[in-house]
Amino acid sequence: MKPWIQRSLIALTGVTIAVGGLTACGTRGHHEHGPMSAERMTEMRGKVVERVTKKLDLNAEQQQKLGVLADKLQAQRTAFIGQTTDPRAEVRQLVASEKFDRARALSLLDEKTRVVQVSSPEVINALADFYDSLNPTQQAEVREMMNKRQGWGRRG
Repeated sequence: MKPWIQRSLIALTGVTIAVGGLTACGTRGHHEHGPMSAERMTEMRGKVVERVTKKLDLNAEQQQKLGVLADKLQAQRTAFIGQTTDPRAEVRQLVASEKFDRARALSLLDEKTRVVQVSSPEVINALADFYDSLNPTQQAEVREMMNKRQGWGRRG
């Protein structure tokens, strides 16, 4: 593999892990005291799937593929967070003493990198299967939403 491609892939992986880590450790709305509960995640998943289904006017086969994609994303998120009940505590532990815990930070990075490396192909395949099942009009709508930088979970 060419060195610039290798460096680019490593950089992309690093950025993905950093953003994923911040997302997993961040707080929003209803889960300010830790990660979302399984019930809340299921509720949010249902709302997003419902919005996408309505917006794109999906048929039964497309809805099934969207469901698979949502399941893969949820499984990846769960694996990324890991067994901890408070992902933010792991980050706080890095700066709990006078010295930054570099060894633990690298270990944490390795754990999260492995999760991304293992689960991303499944997520990519599920996304590709869903996108490829859309007709050209639906695909154009997806691209338009991405160009507007709006998420499917937004109101409005």
